[in-house]
Amino acid sequence: MNNKGIMALGALVGAAIMYGIVTYFAPGGSNEQDVSLRPDDLKLVALGKKVYDANCAACHGAKLQGEANWRERGPDGLLPAPPHDETGHTWHHPDALLFALTKYGPAAMAGGDYKSAMPAYEGALSDEEIIASLSYIKSRWPREVVERHDQINQSAAQ
Repeated sequence: MNNKGIMALGALVGAAIMYGIVTYFAPGGSNEQDVSLRPDDLKLVALGKKVYDANCAACHGAKLQGEANWRERGPDGLLPAPPHDETGHTWHHPDALLFALTKYGPAAMAGGDYKSAMPAYEGALSDEEIIASLSYIKSRWPREVVERHDQINQSAAQ
């Protein structure tokens, strides 16, 4: 099989895994856990800012700006932390996937020998703290980005 065939097969397997994860964590999925972000819940967002500042800001930035050259692997082979503001790709993913990436870590989500500097927060943060931190992030996006993210969630739920 040539490189294009291997890449296509990898993309297909990756898409199937992501679909399973999103389906599992989506409301009404096998898990029945609601992991919807609530950027309008001021109490939750306040908790989320505390969680973010203590656990995320060191890498992703106090202003959600991420690390420099976040799209290019460093000498260690790892990607720098991406921004969580509107310039990054966080808002391109539905709530369930953001929750799972945070809880289980990118390495567990991608499978195989994928390497990532981001840790899994399972056991370190409660599910509510994860939802709070992600709700804080979403609360900082411009209205049009929030609306686009809401559409992504609606599409993922169908």
